[in-house]
Amino acid sequence: MATISFQGNPLHTTGELPVIGSKAPDFILVSSQLEDVTLDTYAGKKKVMNIVPSLDTPTCAASTRKFNQKAAHLANTVVLVISADLPFAQCRFCETEDLTDVIALSCFRSRFAEDYGVKLADTLLAGLTARAVIIIDEDDNVIYTELVSELADEPDYESALAVL
Repeated sequence: MATISFQGNPLHTTGELPVIGSKAPDFILVSSQLEDVTLDTYAGKKKVMNIVPSLDTPTCAASTRKFNQKAAHLANTVVLVISADLPFAQCRFCETEDLTDVIALSCFRSRFAEDYGVKLADTLLAGLTARAVIIIDEDDNVIYTELVSELADEPDYESALAVL
């Protein structure tokens, strides 16, 4: 269990982020077409996982826009924006914002948040995901992790993208 905060109040996750150097846990997430997507879907590519509580919040929207802009030029890399939002809402957000270089995926019917250690365990936000960035290389090894200590803060884009 990890402890982070939201507006200075403590929040706890149900686990810990994967360890750098370990194999990434497999996952099942839901695409905007309501299809199941797994780690194998992106085999042979680097995967930037921008994990957010909800795209309907200003910080989550900002981080999605920034990863869309900053990672657009990276070769052999996909940027996955993962939240518990329904795929319909994710799709609407990306279309409204004209975000074409990120792939929005929903964890609403999977164990992803538990398996990756980002599920919030308490307060009114229980069940949503903490804000985190996890980068996985072409061989599905975890090469970078960041659990953002204050839920309202943006991740460290420069450090995340530097590993790529």
